[in-house]
Amino acid sequence: MATGFPASTGDVLSAAMFNGLVTFTLNDQASNYTVANSDLYQVLVRTTAAGTKTVTIAPDSTLTAAAVGTAITFLNSGAGLLTFAAGAGVTITSAGAVAASPTLAQYKSAVAIRLSANSWTIVGAVA
Repeated sequence: MATGFPASTGDVLSAAMFNGLVTFTLNDQASNYTVANSDLYQVLVRTTAAGTKTVTIAPDSTLTAAAVGTAITFLNSGAGLLTFAAGAGVTITSAGAVAASPTLAQYKSAVAIRLSANSWTIVGAVA
């Protein structure tokens, strides 16, 4: 997680915390993966497997630190497709061809944005 997140009222922002806000922390995943609180705030979830893999957007009961407007960034570096799946009670919307199960091809990226309770939209190079 980038230094400085999450902050609370009254926290003092140090130079190290401020400088950490402009970089992504890499979270490399080589298999199916469920997003976690540690993926919030300047983290790039990069999938690297050659085969097909699934990233599951966890429900609010797991992503307790995800406020409305939270964004999680994904990059599919692997040769296989990356498919997004909804965890229990989660709704995913997307402008892709299969709105409920958007996919990313190799070297494509997308962002999942929390719109409301257990509701996320995926935007980016989704199909």
